[in-house]
Amino acid sequence: MAKLREKIGYALGDAAAGGITWKVMSIAFPLFFTNVFGLTFADAATLMLIARMFDVVTDPLMGSLADRTLSRWGTYRPWLIFGAVPLGIVFALLLYTPDFGTTSKRIWAYTLYLLMMVAYTAVNVPYGSLLGVMTDDDNEKNQFSSFRMVGAYAMGFVTLLSFPYLQKMVGGTDQHQYAVVGACLGLMATLMTLACGLLTKERLKPVRAEKFSLKPFADLFSNRPWIILTCIGISMNFFNGFRYAVAGYLFEYCLKGDVTVNGFIINYTVFMTFGELTCMVFGGLSPKFTQWMGSKRKAFRWATTVCLLFSLGFFFIPMNPTYIWLMVALVVLTSVGVGLFSPLLWSMYADVADYATEKNGTSSTGLIFSSGTMAQKFGTAISGSLVALFLGLAGASMLTDDLGNTMVDPASITNSVLTMVWSLFSLFPAAIALLIILLTYAYPIKK
Repeated sequence: MAKLREKIGYALGDAAAGGITWKVMSIAFPLFFTNVFGLTFADAATLMLIARMFDVVTDPLMGSLADRTLSRWGTYRPWLIFGAVPLGIVFALLLYTPDFGTTSKRIWAYTLYLLMMVAYTAVNVPYGSLLGVMTDDDNEKNQFSSFRMVGAYAMGFVTLLSFPYLQKMVGGTDQHQYAVVGACLGLMATLMTLACGLLTKERLKPVRAEKFSLKPFADLFSNRPWIILTCIGISMNFFNGFRYAVAGYLFEYCLKGDVTVNGFIINYTVFMTFGELTCMVFGGLSPKFTQWMGSKRKAFRWATTVCLLFSLGFFFIPMNPTYIWLMVALVVLTSVGVGLFSPLLWSMYADVADYATEKNGTSSTGLIFSSGTMAQKFGTAISGSLVALFLGLAGASMLTDDLGNTMVDPASITNSVLTMVWSLFSLFPAAIALLIILLTYAYPIKK
């Protein structure tokens, strides 16, 4: 029976990865790259698209490599212990804007973004795989998964709520603010990842294949639960990815900047913080909700239905700062569903890993969990890439000033662009939620 300290230690892993690095990459990077760093919409879209194609290869390879790791620290923990520092350093550098020309800045952004994906993969794939070797008790897996989501959302709440105030405290240019805040958050991510590696235990030994083989990769495509769950995972991250990637543009263009209510600053990070807090609370309630519903599959379906209804409702809110609290209310209600289904995904991956071990005779836990990480990065970043693409198609364009700096042309932000932004936050996620509901009916494991 795992102690509370270990569950908190496991939660710190996703507090670093999901609550700091990935949260900032999801919500701040699209706006940062176009409005602060100076990439064009096309460059930003291409950057995130290339990175996702890169992950299609690196994530499964990392999973297979992690499965075969032998060390005094175990199979998966050493990747957290020794990957913590590179993760924090690369993250901090990615939020730094060098004083380079357009081409050199593009090279910097592409190189650092790809390095960030490597560092994130090297830490997060083994981190997810830990769930498969810490316990063989299904209820305890749900508890670990719930702690993980609470850690991610709690830290996401702190990160997003504090972001505008940290920027204001740092002062100076936008570039300087992002660089200093990035360094601070990178240090925190390093310390939390290291703590996770040191506080957790590997109690189960994977049934290893005798030598490296491509067979585990081929076996995945005959594993029906894995195929369907991966589609659900990608869709789930498309749902979240659209909302987070477009939130900055929603405030910048639709609401004409930050909204101040009685001295309280509501910008795009604070706006999404209300959802993070809700996800944290309902992520903790997810195991009880699942028991009440009778199965993970049914619980996932009903939680996603909540997301569908309130995402759809957001589209009909007037595009006016006066309605900010109604917008917040819809974000909170949507996040009830997100909080309930998020822990279930990783617990279901553990079920799929157990299914694969029984079917094939050897463990492919790391490989299977790597597909969950790949789905997370693929769905989030492709949605971020599509946001930039759709805004460009709606008419948003860039201009270059006398000093060669690239920025968004204010004259290009027409009503069609505003409608596109509003739809990307509401209608697009609603359609994806409907797809997830249909996929849950096809998922065959009924735990």
